Amino acid sequence: MNHIFLLEDDETLGRGIAMALTGPEASVTSRSTLTRARETLADDRFDLLILDINLPDGSGLDLLRQLRAGGDCTPAILLTANDLELDEVTGLEAGADDYITKPFSLAVLRARVNAQLRRGTPAVSQTMPIGPFVFDFDRMDFRRDGAALELSKTEQKLLRVLVENRGHAVPRATLVDRVWTDGAEFVEENALSVTVKRLRSKLEADPGKPEYLKTVYGIGYTWAVKP
Repeated sequence: MNHIFLLEDDETLGRGIAMALTGPEASVTSRSTLTRARETLADDRFDLLILDINLPDGSGLDLLRQLRAGGDCTPAILLTANDLELDEVTGLEAGADDYITKPFSLAVLRARVNAQLRRGTPAVSQTMPIGPFVFDFDRMDFRRDGAALELSKTEQKLLRVLVENRGHAVPRATLVDRVWTDGAEFVEENALSVTVKRLRSKLEADPGKPEYLKTVYGIGYTWAVKP
């Protein structure tokens, strides 16, 4: 079953969209504010995002930018009352896969949704074997020597940035911006250090003498490439 996330502050329209899209092959989770949307997206994974741009507490466009900056590639459709060509270009450049202006036909929306779901279905989840580890970020499955590792959302984000840049030192400021994308300016100074320490305790044979997640003094951290 496909799981669709809907962010729409017009509750009547939101209910109509949810009813039109819900069926044997799809479920819809609806939220009406940016704050609730961020909470939900931090806890759950979806196959498609439908985001209204104009919200009472912010912009769905800004939310999409933050998700893309954090590496989230979930297909996304933007909904907006703005029908200027510039607005559409801005939405697509921010990472949207489709853009629908209001008012719209629910039948057309349903067809657009189905098209995105067909395009967004991965053939096979990509695993990443690295030394004794096997990481599958899509399925949130992490193992060392075949044993499962339980990682928090924040630890997963940090690990992904590091292994995707393995062999290179990633500055602390970059890590904070990539891991805490929805409010890096409010992150406590030691939050990154604490997360690194927790991640080492789960990944390293001897966290006090890390082989993989190494500190690059004066810069940040790196995932070391083993010879």
